[in-house]
Amino acid sequence: MLTPLRQMSPFDVNMALDAGYDAAIPYTDVGLSDVGNLVQDAIFSRPPDAGVATGIFLAGKDAPTALDMLDAARKAMVPPFEISVFADPAGSFTTAAAMVAKVEKALAKHHDRTLKDLSVAIFGATGVVGYCTAVIAAREGARVTIAGHDGLRRVEEVATSIKQRFGVTVTPADGSDEAKKTAIVKDANVLLTAAKAGVQVISQAQWQCAPDLLVAADVNAVPPAGIEGLKVNANGEPLEGTRAVGIGPLSIGNVKYKTQSGLFVRMIKADKPVIFDFRDAFDLARDLAK
Repeated sequence: MLTPLRQMSPFDVNMALDAGYDAAIPYTDVGLSDVGNLVQDAIFSRPPDAGVATGIFLAGKDAPTALDMLDAARKAMVPPFEISVFADPAGSFTTAAAMVAKVEKALAKHHDRTLKDLSVAIFGATGVVGYCTAVIAAREGARVTIAGHDGLRRVEEVATSIKQRFGVTVTPADGSDEAKKTAIVKDANVLLTAAKAGVQVISQAQWQCAPDLLVAADVNAVPPAGIEGLKVNANGEPLEGTRAVGIGPLSIGNVKYKTQSGLFVRMIKADKPVIFDFRDAFDLARDLAK
C-alpha cells in the first residue's frame, strides 16, 4: 500500500484485510519517482504465474497524483512479470463512483432521466472526491459546474486538469458567498456536495429556490449536513417544497464500502493481474446501487 502521505489510512488497511488479503504493508512518504522501483521489486520477487498473489494499492489525498502513480506502476511492469494495482486516494474514487451511481438510480427511478445534458453543480470540487465526481458526471454527458468556495482560481485549475487528462469540459464558478452559491444552485438539476466533514455548504432556502432541481446528494456524514435538511440516511426521499429527492451520506457510503471491498476481492480472485481506477469503481458501483 503506497501513499505520498506520512501515514496510511487505517480505513484502507482494514478494507484490504477484510476483503481477504493476508497482509497489508504500508509504504509511506512515497514519491512518484519511487513507484517504479517499488513495483519492480514486487514483480520480480515472485514467478510470473504468481503475480496475482501481489496487489498494490495507491492512496494519498490527491486524484491527479494517484493517477500519475498508477501510470508509473503500469509502465514499470515487465511482462510476463506483472501484479495488480488499485488506486483509490482517500477513498475518493469509490466514494465519487458511489455518489454518481446513486444519483443515476434516483434520476431513473423518480424522473425517468439520465445524467446526459443535465446541469450538475458540485460544491467541494477542489477536494479529491469532488474532482472525481466531476470527471465521472462529465463523462456521462452532464453539464458540470464546479464551485469554488474561495473564488475561481483553484476551480479553474481543476477544470484545466480535468480537460487535459480526460478530455471533458467542466465549468468553474465562483461560490465564495451565499448569493453566488444561490445563483449556482438555482440553475442546477443535480446538486452534489463533497466538502470537508462537518461543514454546511448549502442551506434549505438555497435548494428550495431551484425550480428544476431533481436530485440532491451529500457525502458528509458529520453534523451539520453539507446540505441543510438532507437526512444522513436519505435514499430517494422527497425534499420538502421541491420535486427533487435526496440521497444522504449513509446511502452513498454503503455503496462506496461495497465498491472498494468488491474491487479488492476482484484483485484477489483475478486469474491475471488487473488495474483499477475510478472508471472501474463506477462500473461496479452502478451494479451495486439500489
